[in-house]
Amino acid sequence: MKKIEKKINKDLVLREKLALQRTVMANTTTLLAFLRTSLYFLVAGLSVTNLLKIDDGLLIEWGFFSTALLILGVGIINFFRNKALIKKSEIHVGDYKLEYLEK
Repeated sequence: MKKIEKKINKDLVLREKLALQRTVMANTTTLLAFLRTSLYFLVAGLSVTNLLKIDDGLLIEWGFFSTALLILGVGIINFFRNKALIKKSEIHVGDYKLEYLEK
């Protein structure tokens, strides 16, 4: 019976550790998606005057630039907020790990 409990605890630690790694990678991927979207808006702002001959081109450029900065800021804030939550959730995995190492 004890051998089965030890295997379950080992599987639990491994599963939790892998889940945290997937969460960290998903958080990084999300940051890169925010960065990519921000760069798209930046490029749109840079090229709007070359593509369109309108009177309010400068205003549209600044609109794209400010949107790019806003998206980048939201992405960075989201990344660090989720990183802190992930760090906090690692405590629970550590408890399982300590329990496993004691046996």
